[in-house]
Amino acid sequence: MPARAIIPFLVAMMLVTGVCNTLLTKYQDMQCVRNCESPSPKKRQHFEQPVIQTAQMFIGEMGCWLVVGLSTLYERLRSRQHLTSISDSGYEPVLTSADGDADNPIAKALAAEEDADGRAQLHGWRIVLLGLPACCDIAGTTLMNVGLLFVAASIYQMTRGALVLFVGLFSVVFLKRRLHLYQWSALVLVVVGVGIVGLAGALFKDDKATPSLLAEARTPETVRAIIGIFLIAGAQIFTATQFVLEEWILNHYALQPLKVVGWEGIFGFVVTVLGMTILHFTVGVTEAGKYGYFDAVEGWREITHYRSIAVSSVLIMISIGGFNFFGLSVTRTVSATSRSTIDTCRTLFIWIVSLGLGWETFKWLQVVGFALLVYGTFLFNNIVTPPLRACLPRRELPAVQPRSP
Repeated sequence: MPARAIIPFLVAMMLVTGVCNTLLTKYQDMQCVRNCESPSPKKRQHFEQPVIQTAQMFIGEMGCWLVVGLSTLYERLRSRQHLTSISDSGYEPVLTSADGDADNPIAKALAAEEDADGRAQLHGWRIVLLGLPACCDIAGTTLMNVGLLFVAASIYQMTRGALVLFVGLFSVVFLKRRLHLYQWSALVLVVVGVGIVGLAGALFKDDKATPSLLAEARTPETVRAIIGIFLIAGAQIFTATQFVLEEWILNHYALQPLKVVGWEGIFGFVVTVLGMTILHFTVGVTEAGKYGYFDAVEGWREITHYRSIAVSSVLIMISIGGFNFFGLSVTRTVSATSRSTIDTCRTLFIWIVSLGLGWETFKWLQVVGFALLVYGTFLFNNIVTPPLRACLPRRELPAVQPRSP
């Protein structure tokens, strides 16, 4: 069917936009903005504006409103044409499933949530509830952007795999879900995998991946890697909280998924800009804060004076907006576990591209950690079956057939 034939395109675009988002952010971090003519690499200063990069992400999420607006305009034009055909012909044609968008993956991403389970529509002052996960997103994304300054792009992406650990734990504590033995084992594998990936980043030097200001302070490479890994892993606590809050809100209220992303983009951008303003005048203007993370004026100057940073900023906004749209299309058309599998492939592609560009070096220990991380994630999401029969839930055990007399 033509509608189903578009699914490979959606999957490919989700993969491409996700890979581009991480690689473009790392590319920004590697751009020299001061002392670029110095023969000593340690004296060169690179673009280090994690808060501005967070704002870029929310601008990209706000771009989802453009898709919502175009979709609404299309539906209105379609309805108008439909009414015109009725008035001209004198009868109302019966719409079949082939005429509708029931099997269209893009239409599913744009479709409003059905209120079949009695949930109230999320509108009015209740929209402010989406500000809570947006604030968690601000904290998590900013910490991850800082961590990316200190580690390679592939280690950054693999360390983000710790998210499944915190989502699993929080779903038990706050959503009162029950995890089976094999799922707890999967979480242990994820922790071990992330630990091995972090160990690989700490033991093996990768100067190309970390052109940060800490190099000038002569902070050891191992310490930089450990700081980055802990920041990225710790950020997953905020991201997991964001996911749990979103699930709780959407369990009680119905709202078109793309609008959820758009509203979180608005709330996140407003809070980020307010925070940037306050931090700039309290920290950024001081002698210690000059040229630092909270110097918003310097960050804006670097974006406007360096074409590579400006272009990559626009591409980051487009990629994050596209990733959200295509990700929602895949989730609503196929399944959430399929999206999880594709996201794992994204990590692999980021690793391959980073190696091909010479941004990092190959580490066998990283392969071991990544393998454990992937297996643990797949096991938790029921993509693979547990190796031991005893780990299966009782209801999933095959019934013993009675012997014939």
